[in-house]
Amino acid sequence: MTIEEFKDFVKERKPLDSPECWRILNEANDEARKLTCKLNNSYHPMDEIREIMSELFGYKVPDSFRVFPPFYTDFGKNIKVEDNVFINAGCQFQDQGGIEIGEGSLIGHNVVLATLNHDLNPERRQICIPAPIKIGKNVWIGSNSTILAGVTIGENAVVAAGAVVNRDVEANTIVGGVPARPIKRI
Repeated sequence: MTIEEFKDFVKERKPLDSPECWRILNEANDEARKLTCKLNNSYHPMDEIREIMSELFGYKVPDSFRVFPPFYTDFGKNIKVEDNVFINAGCQFQDQGGIEIGEGSLIGHNVVLATLNHDLNPERRQICIPAPIKIGKNVWIGSNSTILAGVTIGENAVVAAGAVVNRDVEANTIVGGVPARPIKRI
């Protein structure tokens, strides 16, 4: 199984329970830890940060993409960012299930994007089940928020600081709280 085959596999939300899946996960994890250590443990100008992120993500990120380290991921190869995306310091992306961040979106300090769940059956608890996170254009995710597996956030939405988002957010909507609930329409 290649990384591309793995990304196709997780789109179907199949359990990650085969030796081939775990081989890919372990290889990508090793590379992600190496690259995030490089990113997070010394100063880099923004152009160098984009080079490291391009290597981490497996494609050339847009020239308008900005990240303030530290940044953490345990996979790295299933994150897609569009133009003018900004990720603030301390974010943690668990991207095995896929993360897409739309043009102009802003991700606040210490945001967690988690694309894996564990099986609820105790005998299968070690098995992970992927589901993608999709963030539309011009979304603002406030600091210390958590976005859970399978969530889609519509264009122009705002996630209030500290929210835990466990269901889809409509476009042009502000959500907040634990769990996140609609606060108002924009």
